[in-house]
Amino acid sequence: MQKAALDVSKIRQDFPILRRKINGNKTLVYLDNAATTQKPMSVINAICNYYMNYNSNIHRAVHQLAEEATLEYEKTREKVARFINARSTDEIIFTRNATEAINLISYSWARTNIRKDDKVVLTEIEHHSNIVPWQILSLEKGSILEYVGIDDNGYLNMEDYKRHLQSNKVKLISVSHMSNVLGTIVPVNEIIKMAHDQSVPVLVDGAQSVPHMPVDVQDMDCDFMAFSAHKMLGPTGVGVLYVKREILNEMPPFIGGGDMIKEVHKNETKYNDLPYKFEGGTPNIADVIGFGAAIDYLNKIGMDKVREHEMDVTNYAIEAIAGVKGVSIYGPSNADHRGGVVSFNIGDIHPHDLATIMNDHGIAIRSGHHCAQVLMERLDVAATSRTSFYIYNTKEEVDTFINALDQARRLFRI
Repeated sequence: MQKAALDVSKIRQDFPILRRKINGNKTLVYLDNAATTQKPMSVINAICNYYMNYNSNIHRAVHQLAEEATLEYEKTREKVARFINARSTDEIIFTRNATEAINLISYSWARTNIRKDDKVVLTEIEHHSNIVPWQILSLEKGSILEYVGIDDNGYLNMEDYKRHLQSNKVKLISVSHMSNVLGTIVPVNEIIKMAHDQSVPVLVDGAQSVPHMPVDVQDMDCDFMAFSAHKMLGPTGVGVLYVKREILNEMPPFIGGGDMIKEVHKNETKYNDLPYKFEGGTPNIADVIGFGAAIDYLNKIGMDKVREHEMDVTNYAIEAIAGVKGVSIYGPSNADHRGGVVSFNIGDIHPHDLATIMNDHGIAIRSGHHCAQVLMERLDVAATSRTSFYIYNTKEEVDTFINALDQARRLFRI
């Protein structure tokens, strides 16, 4: 029996911003989901409910408001652990975003375990958030950065990866699960197994994968994973860092202050239990609670269906974009091997000019280097245009985009 498709028209009713008119009377076509996703009313209501009914700090007072806030905050931690199949909530740390999560590993774990001439291996598809922290570390510690290359279709060169691993100096592999530019889904299970055979830990940047496909950290066996709430229907200002408990136990804290301690005396401090040891100060309580509502929303749909819908829309978009004269598409042509992201250029139209034209039509796309200038250099382009899809996008919206793209082509006489 064929699985029922998403009822996208019903889903769209949950997102008030999708009813907004742009430039007068044009209905918003939002195709910038790799940057951030829109929020359903259930998430907005959860945040409002916190501020209206039980606004309080957490983990401290015993009055009713504080107990209610603490309970809802910790419920989200439980939801996150189940969502990625972590062994326990001890392995889930809340941060501001995936960037801060990666930096936490760089400053806490890496500065303890990586020394001069040790190697950190990245790939050419990485977001700046998974490059700059390791560059800072290399300047400070004298460690060496190496990059796994990609082929012309956007796939990792696994033979290149094997060559890097042959060195006894590799101390960490840090890799994006899914490219935010090419959409390439990286074979992380294979990468992790090969690394672990050499006793090398692996950090996975899941910012683009966790919101769009089923992710199981136990099956993957990654040592660290980072992702953000705002890319999966949740609020901005909330990130997640997953770390295996046995590794967390050996890591020093990243931020010192309230809530990450048990006892503080003049000359010594006893740190709190996991995961609170890594969550100093008052956290982003309201938005963590809102994130819990976002996870509930995605669970109700089912991540398998999220992935199926995106593959359907992405396949349709790739075929339609490829049919426009003068277009160059980057990354895998097979939607089975990519997420809901399509980056392209058309003739000599600068991506910023194209994005401006799209905005005139009420269409939101991304233009620029997408915080991936290493990849832009590999592709030998200064920038690209990017469309990216989510659960509320439709083939009709793709048609609207294609019509606007064709008008832009004619305007520039391509």
